[in-house]
Amino acid sequence: MTSSLPRFFSALLALVALALPAGRALAEDDGAETKKASAFVPAKPTEASQTQKTVDERGGINPCMTEDPGNGVYEPWNRAPTVGQMLIPSRGGVTKDGKFDVIVHFHGHDPARKEFVRVMDGVVFVGITLGIGSGVYGETFAAPNAFKELIASVEEEVAKKRGLKSAKARKIGLSAWSAGYGAVEQILRQDFGKERVDSVILLDGLHAGYNGDGSLNDGQLTPFVDFAKRAKAGKRFFFFSHSSIIPPGYASTTETAGYIVHKLGAKYKTGKSRKDRWGLEQNHKFDSGNVHIRGYDGNDKMDHCAHIGLLRDVLKVHIKPRWKSPKGFGPKKTEGGEKTADKGDKAEKKKKKKKKKAADRKTAKRE
Repeated sequence: MTSSLPRFFSALLALVALALPAGRALAEDDGAETKKASAFVPAKPTEASQTQKTVDERGGINPCMTEDPGNGVYEPWNRAPTVGQMLIPSRGGVTKDGKFDVIVHFHGHDPARKEFVRVMDGVVFVGITLGIGSGVYGETFAAPNAFKELIASVEEEVAKKRGLKSAKARKIGLSAWSAGYGAVEQILRQDFGKERVDSVILLDGLHAGYNGDGSLNDGQLTPFVDFAKRAKAGKRFFFFSHSSIIPPGYASTTETAGYIVHKLGAKYKTGKSRKDRWGLEQNHKFDSGNVHIRGYDGNDKMDHCAHIGLLRDVLKVHIKPRWKSPKGFGPKKTEGGEKTADKGDKAEKKKKKKKKKAADRKTAKRE
């Protein structure tokens, strides 16, 4: 039997709807010529997918309040970026010529950090949480230079931390949970984003409004479709997971997932049932090239939060082998076993080696 969403979660979904920019809510009939209906017919999540599980049924884990594993090889949050904060390895993570990889995550940056540090050991992590609703993310990154300046500020901090004249982001990935997709949409519309972003990970977050005829507002989905097409061709990487939550007045992530699969020339079919992390039960699966879309049962807050848990495996199975990022390390240990902050980047180490060689040569001459 279908269970109703908790009141606070319904309020959250309503705020997301209000945050959708003008033209993204249900279109009104203004007497204009009716747009031809798309061949794609949106299908809401099925009755069977409307499930809920208790914490006990999820193995004793509340996906919205998971255990904190610490920071791994990473230093504490650094406020250097123009927006949000970043994690950088205590040592390493940069090539000899100053190149490094970075993932920018939107919405729920600290829960995402917990999953990121479990498997990553060199990639820089930027976490950004701006508030409820996709609108604030879209507005913040609609400015043509907002994302470019964010990356530049991260590059500047990495160079500073490693004692280099300059540093350059090599691979750039975007990750978003829930409303964070609003930032990803704007970035993928811009030339800098189209050129530089290699990977996109959407965790139960990609909504759209309806047109008057019930079809989806495809204009706002175009950047994601274009990126997915490049991923299908092997040029990019695209992962999208969705729950079976039915939001009020706008398209669910189930419907937008089906739309993307349709635009890739396929049909989104029910897959074999599979149990995943934190009580998630898979009901759909689509793979084509570097496009991977996963659908899950569940329609409550814990189901929504559980999608953050998918980030760990996406990074481990796909991003790490794809990027082959320079390895990072934790703080050095002194003779007493206590950890100490890293003073040495590669540039500093080279200076020390030169001084030591010069000193050794002088000693040899004296002898």
